[in-house]
Amino acid sequence: MDQTLDNFEDVSPLVKALEEKHAEEILALDLRRNTTIADFFVLATANSTTHLQTLQDAVEEAFERQSISYRREGDESTKWRVVDGGDVVVHLFSRGGRDFYRLERIWGDVPSKRFDSFSQDPS
Repeated sequence: MDQTLDNFEDVSPLVKALEEKHAEEILALDLRRNTTIADFFVLATANSTTHLQTLQDAVEEAFERQSISYRREGDESTKWRVVDGGDVVVHLFSRGGRDFYRLERIWGDVPSKRFDSFSQDPS
């Protein structure tokens, strides 16, 4: 169930960068009360391998604009890439990767917020 995040400003620059590159199914998960892995996960879906790389580049640029050091994993993967900014970790998936890894279900009990500006039906 989606819930309002208490402190959305931590992820808003990343969500904006993803929205500008037409990421789909953007979801922010607030992990602060559940784990020390990170404060937030941001999940997004790409519609092609090229789009996956474009989203990764956009996230890295957003971290750099905020002077946040990051690590990345999965550069060669066509299913799942991770850009880890410490407090905020961004998971980028292909459609098949999102269905396979199902992070939403693993973290289904944490507060979350969806951002579907490009995947919503306008009606």
